Amino acid sequence: MLALSQLRLNFNVRQSNALYDVPLLYAMLCLLGVGFVMVTSASMPVAERLFNNPYHITIRHAAFLCMGFVLFWVSTSAPMSWWKRCNPYLLLFGLGLLVLVLVIGREVNGSKRWIPVGPVGIQAAELAKLFFFSYIAGYLVRKREEVQENLKGFAKPIAVFAVYAFLILMQPDLGTVVVMFVTTVGLLFLAGAKLWQFFALILTGILLVVLLIIFEPYRMARVVGFLEPWDDPFGKGYQLVQSLMAYGQGGWFGQGLGNSVQKLQYLPEAHNDFIFAVIAEELGFVGVVSIIMLLGTLVFRALLIGQRALKCGKEYEGYFAFAIGIWFAFQTMVNIGASAGILPTKGLTLPFVSYGGSSLLVMIVAAGVLQRVDFETKMATKQATSRSNSRGGRR
Repeated sequence: MLALSQLRLNFNVRQSNALYDVPLLYAMLCLLGVGFVMVTSASMPVAERLFNNPYHITIRHAAFLCMGFVLFWVSTSAPMSWWKRCNPYLLLFGLGLLVLVLVIGREVNGSKRWIPVGPVGIQAAELAKLFFFSYIAGYLVRKREEVQENLKGFAKPIAVFAVYAFLILMQPDLGTVVVMFVTTVGLLFLAGAKLWQFFALILTGILLVVLLIIFEPYRMARVVGFLEPWDDPFGKGYQLVQSLMAYGQGGWFGQGLGNSVQKLQYLPEAHNDFIFAVIAEELGFVGVVSIIMLLGTLVFRALLIGQRALKCGKEYEGYFAFAIGIWFAFQTMVNIGASAGILPTKGLTLPFVSYGGSSLLVMIVAAGVLQRVDFETKMATKQATSRSNSRGGRR
């Protein structure tokens, strides 16, 4: 027992002395590793059919991972002062991308979301999402008293969100708009907005989402298919029915890696939006719980980093970390909920696991920002402690 206690003490000391968040890094690397294996497993049948090469999607995913590690290094090296100084320009850049994608974007499955750049496509909404969160964090620092005291300060970020939301809905991409809305509401609440404003905004948002669903036939079809998928198992409810069958076949320990039946051209988007269903079928309940725990660790560390930054007086960094944490949590909930039949189907990836170029790269950059916030918070705390000790020594 003594040896075990000493081992725990040594681990805690090493972790506190580390200049980066160790659990966050480990959780991200584990999710990326599991994601690479599961994307390979889930994509082989469709890659063989479309490209006559079962490893085509795997090779592309590996290339995105390599780019992601480079971007992770860049984002952990960039000081937060750069993000804070440039966030208005990044907001305008994101706005420009959203306009550009409507003009020259490549249309896939009825949605114009990708700007073609050589052999790859940049999903403008993913970059715009990160830039918008950076802007909101900066706004809450500059106008915190206005947000807390009057309606004008509360309404300004909502107006900016409305412009972004309109352009994203033109693609159309309701899922991204909902993620941005929930994150914005969460940040305004954390910044101390009045409760009546907070609840009024939530009710308005719910009403608008309901109207967008009612007046768009394909969205209404998704909701109807979600509520009663077995009424039309080969039509509106097809994707959800196949996903539920994958869950049902998983059991406790799954069918074994590579042994999914639903990925054999039955489940659409098996390597992307519905990869969690393949994980459930191949790795079972144990695999599902393990992935959820890793994602939960990621979200918890993001929120903890934000809390520490706020305590250290780094408000912009704290709000930005909170935004990333809420974003990861809500997108995870929507992706898993849609594949499990708890929520209507939405085209949102599972963070760090699903195949997806822009989404994967932007989330890796966001994880790098979290590490940078943690690094700068620890350095500021150490400097403050050193000054305090030196003053005490002089006395």
